[in-house]
Amino acid sequence: MSHNPGAPWAFTLTIGGRPVAGGPTFDVINPATGRVVAAAPDCTREQLDEAVTAARAAFPAWAALAVAERRRLLVSMADAVDEHTQELAGLVVLEQGKPRPVAVAEVAGLALWLRQTAGLELPETVNQDDGERWSVTRRLPLGVVAAITPWNYPVGQASFKVGPALLAGNTVVLKPSAFTPLANLRLGEVWRDLLPAGVMNVVAGSGSLGSWVTGHPGFDKISFTGSTQTGRKVMASAAQRLARVTLELGGNDAAIVLPDVDVKEVAPQLFWAAFANSGQICLATKRLYVHEDVYDDLACELVRLAEQARVGDPSESEVDLGPVSNRRQYETVVSLLRDCRDRGYRFLTGGLPEDGGGGWFVAPTLVDDPPESSRIVREEQFGPVLPLLKYRDMDDAVQRANAGEYALGASVWAGDPEAGQEVAAQLEAGTVWVNEVMHLDPLVPFGGRKQSGIGVESGLAGLLEFTEPQTLSVRRSRR
Repeated sequence: MSHNPGAPWAFTLTIGGRPVAGGPTFDVINPATGRVVAAAPDCTREQLDEAVTAARAAFPAWAALAVAERRRLLVSMADAVDEHTQELAGLVVLEQGKPRPVAVAEVAGLALWLRQTAGLELPETVNQDDGERWSVTRRLPLGVVAAITPWNYPVGQASFKVGPALLAGNTVVLKPSAFTPLANLRLGEVWRDLLPAGVMNVVAGSGSLGSWVTGHPGFDKISFTGSTQTGRKVMASAAQRLARVTLELGGNDAAIVLPDVDVKEVAPQLFWAAFANSGQICLATKRLYVHEDVYDDLACELVRLAEQARVGDPSESEVDLGPVSNRRQYETVVSLLRDCRDRGYRFLTGGLPEDGGGGWFVAPTLVDDPPESSRIVREEQFGPVLPLLKYRDMDDAVQRANAGEYALGASVWAGDPEAGQEVAAQLEAGTVWVNEVMHLDPLVPFGGRKQSGIGVESGLAGLLEFTEPQTLSVRRSRR
């Protein structure tokens, strides 16, 4: 079935395996035009209760299901995503604002993550096996999981939560961002008939739904991706009932460029490290520390790439970068740009957007060596703005890169990979790359340190986040 996103009845909640219209509706806005493109069902508090009740009722049978069968169903979910890739990608373009090839890759990533996750094995450790005692520690599901996803990668972020939670034997209530509910609502419809009723529920809503979810007593686990500020509120709410949490939060990722790099080779990689998805990636490079010997040459190359990048409505062809995804984030980015202008920092290219037009567009902007105390260095911009920061001494660069409350990711760029690795070992971040950045794999865990989060996603470690250990001890002899 193909949906007409402009029709107010086109999307439904998925609760207990059934389509549910929701209460009233809320508007979904295309960030490239500023116009309403769809009406999404707004989940009421009573409907959230129904979703949690359905997930709770489905949990015992799902947890008791053979792991091999859960694996098979995850692969079936991936197959269904493949069948609907173009439709889902079209919804992501419409509601999030990224170019279609990027949206297609995001949807394909969901299928890949589901398949790779399906192959993971939950460990079982025999602690003792002798004449006196047999003791084994195994991993058991937690129960009902709330999966809360952000607007920058609405489908991609679901992949880190849904597959591991289900494989581990949990049931799920998925709540996407109110800015980008459509693709996730459609996923609920696509998966509805593949899984037992209540195993996978999808709700969406504006206003209070997020706080209703995080404060709901029926959730055993909350997996949240979003801002650090909101993550603190999620954790405080979960603490009231000791619900488990995984929090993937803000990042202000630093990249350090050593003086021996080939500037022309690394410049395109560094440009897209900062500006892919218009800078709206938690692991994007958001501070670029460049050795003074190559600073001017690299700045020149980055300016050239920025001025070549095609910015526009992603529904049109030949667009490299779309708009900032929503008005709230657009205003955050504009506030940072205005602060740069007012304090006299130099824009090498880009700058404050012109008023007018319907979309929330910001040209790729490079800020020339602002002070370390500036907002554009200290705060996470989450938009197409990058401060270039000059350094002479490596210890100084490392100290500056490690400063601040965030520690999600970092990267080092070097002609000599061993020298790059020596620098990387000194950086405080959950993941540090050398001569690449933002490389993620379904079998490799990632997560943040400091204020960038708690717990990890992906890989075996990410799967274990949706379980708790139970030790069974059997006394064989009383001697």
